[in-house]
Amino acid sequence: MTTPHPRAAIILAAGQGTRMKSPLPKVLHPVGHRAMLDHAIDAAEALGCERIVVVVGSHSPEVRAHVVKRLGEDAIAVQDPPLGTGHAVRAAEAVLGDFVGQVVVTYGDVPLLKAADIEPVFQNHDGVTVIGFEARDPGAYGRLVMDGEALTAITEAKEASAEVLAITACNSGVMAAPVGLLFSLLAEVTNENAKGEYYLTDVVELARKRGAPTRAVFAGEDQVMGVNAQGELAQAEALFQKVQRETFLAAGVTMPAPETVHFAWDTEVGAGTTIEPFVIFGPGAKIAERVRIRGFSHIEGATVASGAEVGPYARLRPGAALAEDVKIGNFVEVKNVAMARGAKANHLSYLGDGSVGAGANIGAGTIFCNYDGFNKARTVVGEGAFVGSNSALVAPVTIGAGAIVGSGSVIVEDVPADALSLARGRQVNKEGAGAAFREKAAAIKAAKKKA
Repeated sequence: MTTPHPRAAIILAAGQGTRMKSPLPKVLHPVGHRAMLDHAIDAAEALGCERIVVVVGSHSPEVRAHVVKRLGEDAIAVQDPPLGTGHAVRAAEAVLGDFVGQVVVTYGDVPLLKAADIEPVFQNHDGVTVIGFEARDPGAYGRLVMDGEALTAITEAKEASAEVLAITACNSGVMAAPVGLLFSLLAEVTNENAKGEYYLTDVVELARKRGAPTRAVFAGEDQVMGVNAQGELAQAEALFQKVQRETFLAAGVTMPAPETVHFAWDTEVGAGTTIEPFVIFGPGAKIAERVRIRGFSHIEGATVASGAEVGPYARLRPGAALAEDVKIGNFVEVKNVAMARGAKANHLSYLGDGSVGAGANIGAGTIFCNYDGFNKARTVVGEGAFVGSNSALVAPVTIGAGAIVGSGSVIVEDVPADALSLARGRQVNKEGAGAAFREKAAAIKAAKKKA
C-alpha cells in the first residue's frame, strides 16, 4: 500500500501481562494460530507504514527475539521501567530517528484491529486523532469528551466526574498524529494523576491548548478489544473465528455446522468446498474449490486441489500436497508427501516424506518408514502402483509404476515397474497342532487352579 504522506507505527508491547498467569508473554499468545503481536504488525504493514517500532520491556526477552526475527533489531525500543503509555511511546522517539510523517500508536494485545479500522486516523494531517468506540459497559475505560465533532479531552475513569462517567464513547488507546507534534506534546505530559503515570491521552488537551485540531473516529467495540487475561483471549478467539466463518460462508464455502470449524489466520478455502463439522485448520492450509473436508480432520501447512476428499479423521501435516481427485480417508496421516491426481489412501495409514504417483492405491495399514532415529528418507510410489494392506515401505525405497506390493510385506529394496513384490514369511499349516495346543494349555491352567 502506498500513501501520499509517510506513515510509521509504534506498537506498545511492554506490558508484563501478569493477569494471563502464563509463562508465555501476553502478546505472544495466539489468536487464529498467530501471535497477537503479529496481528498488530500485520495491520501496520497493511497500512503502508514505512517504519514500525515495537516497544518492549526488559523483562521479556522472548518478545524482543520475536520482533527481531520478524522486523530486525532496528525495530526495537525498550521501556524500562514501565511508567505508563506516554512514557512507552517516548521510548520509541530515538528509534524513529529522522522520520517525518504521521505516526500511529497501536497495541500488541489488540489482535482484532485491522488496517481498515485504523486507516481513518490518518485523515487529520496536522492534529491528533484517536479511535473511539461505543461501549456496552463503559466501566473503567477512559471517556471521550466531545464538543460536536471535536474531541476536547480523554478522561481516565479514575479521574472522571459522575457527568463524564455517564459518557459511553470510550477510548481505544489508538492514536495518530504528525511525529513532531506527538513527541513535542509528550514532552509536556506529567505524571500528576492517581496512578503516577505518564498518560498518552493527555496529549489531546495539550494539543487543543496549542490550537491543533483534535478529533475521534470510531470502530466497533469488538475490533478494539484488548486481551489481558485468559478469558479475554478466549473471547478474542471466538470473535476471530466468527469473522472467519462468516467470510467463508459469504464466499461460497458450505459448512453445515460452522460453529464447530476452526480456522487459522491465513486459511484459504475455495468456493464450492464443503467442510463438515469439527474440522481444524492450522497455519498454511490452502484448500481449492470443490473439495470435501470430512469431519474431525486436522489440516496444517498443506495444499489440497480441486475434487479431492479428505477424512473423516484425517491429518494433513506440513508439506502434504494433494492433487486433483486425491482421496485421503479415515485415520490417514500425510506429512511432506505429494500425491498425484487420483491417488488414494483410504484407511489407517501413515505417509511421511515422499511422493505417490497418479492413480496409485495405498492399502490400509501401510506405513512409510521414513525415520531411522537420525535422518529422514523418502519413499516414492509410482503411477498406478498398488500397495497391499499392512505393508511397511522402509525408506529410501521406490515402488515402480504399475508395481504391486503384496499385503503384509516389508519392502526394503526398490520394486521394478510392473513387478509383483512379496516380502513376508512363508505360511506353514501344521495339521492338528491347534487342538493339541488348546488341550495342553487347558491342562496347565487346571493344574494351577489345584495348586
